Amino acid sequence: MRVQDEVVGAIGPGVLVLLGVLDGDGVAEVERLASKVAQFRFFADAEGRMNRSALDLRAAGEEVGVLVVSQFTLAADGRKGRRPSFDRAAAPALAEPLYEHFCAMLRAAGLPVETGLFGASMAIELVNDGPATFVLDDPAG
Repeated sequence: MRVQDEVVGAIGPGVLVLLGVLDGDGVAEVERLASKVAQFRFFADAEGRMNRSALDLRAAGEEVGVLVVSQFTLAADGRKGRRPSFDRAAAPALAEPLYEHFCAMLRAAGLPVETGLFGASMAIELVNDGPATFVLDDPAG
């Protein structure tokens, strides 16, 4: 991931998390989501079934990282008109500490985490092995 021409975060095999913090989100939502990301079984086992989590891979000594990018555009609402509304997105003063807490929770679980630069315009390169893309919402929200 680059900001201007500088690499600010990079991982090898692993998970790219585009994290959208919504107005009303708090520490409890972030902690539940971080736990879910760490334990979500989106990696293939020996039979090719999605049956292993990032934590499982780390426990087996395999290389896996998490690249977390703050992505307020995930809060976009396009139901009215032809321009997205971002009214549901949390203000940066709320979103940034929650983003940082999310990353800290993944690190505390034992996962190596790289990040972008909060609020910056970033260029992200992705090799999607699958392809597999999942939307994970807070289970209580």
